[in-house]
Amino acid sequence: MLGFRKSPWIIHYDASSCNGCDIETLACLTPLYDVERLGVINTGNPKHADIFIVTGAVNEQSAEVVRNIYHQLPEPKVVMSVGICAASGGIFRECYNVAGGVDSVIPVDVYVPGCAARPEAIIDGVVQALQVLETKQRAMKSATDSIDQALYQRAEKRDVPEILALQKIAYQSDTELYGDEGLPPLEQTLQEIQTEFDRMIFLKTVVNGKIVGSIRGYADGATAHINRCVVHPYFQRRGIGRRLLTEIEKIFPPEIRRFETFTGHKSKRNLFIYEKLGYQVFKTEPFLPTVQRVYMQKDRT
Repeated sequence: MLGFRKSPWIIHYDASSCNGCDIETLACLTPLYDVERLGVINTGNPKHADIFIVTGAVNEQSAEVVRNIYHQLPEPKVVMSVGICAASGGIFRECYNVAGGVDSVIPVDVYVPGCAARPEAIIDGVVQALQVLETKQRAMKSATDSIDQALYQRAEKRDVPEILALQKIAYQSDTELYGDEGLPPLEQTLQEIQTEFDRMIFLKTVVNGKIVGSIRGYADGATAHINRCVVHPYFQRRGIGRRLLTEIEKIFPPEIRRFETFTGHKSKRNLFIYEKLGYQVFKTEPFLPTVQRVYMQKDRT
């Protein structure tokens, strides 16, 4: 946590402001305030950022961008809403194309009021964000220490939004692996996954009340098709994925004699886990220009 306190990295996004709060945010980097001397770095890559600063009201065009940036930030992360427009929509909140404040699309941890917010207030907000970041770090450390108390349960309908958010976080690494940001798991909508929930079995892994893993599958004749085994990056390499596969196999009735799954050809970790659990490759076929799907199967013992 010392690294976060000494050098927090931020990413700033203008959701649709009048530029007043943007100018004040950038003023924090000028020689007068010079937050870089305190280790605060403004980065353009969300994967390197700890704090997400959003200015302006969220409109229909920017809402999806805000969500995408948020899901790309690594855990733990903090969201700062800067200015009255980012807090509530401000004078634009009744406009037909304005969704409202930042908290209408993603959770917000720190609110900095003002029109425009002053640099001193923004810097104070960053200080508060660091305290929130430290609290989240401790909570995640506690959750990691409690991994042996993880619960593997059938998911409920109310869990679907959290599972979708987890899925998009978990698959971010694949965008770099395959050089493709249009992978289906990242493009799936809430309505689509809710439709899947009605016809598939969903399992979840819960640690300290938070869903950190999920898997789904469905039966087709004597074959069970299992896919989308996702684990939060912070909890990977702790055996959760293997346990999820084992647990969902147990749920299917005895008449299921064969299990089938698939993964990408570059996903070496997934291939290793499936092979360790007895799955064998039986075919490979093109899926996307950058992705070959590797299909694997095993007989029920």
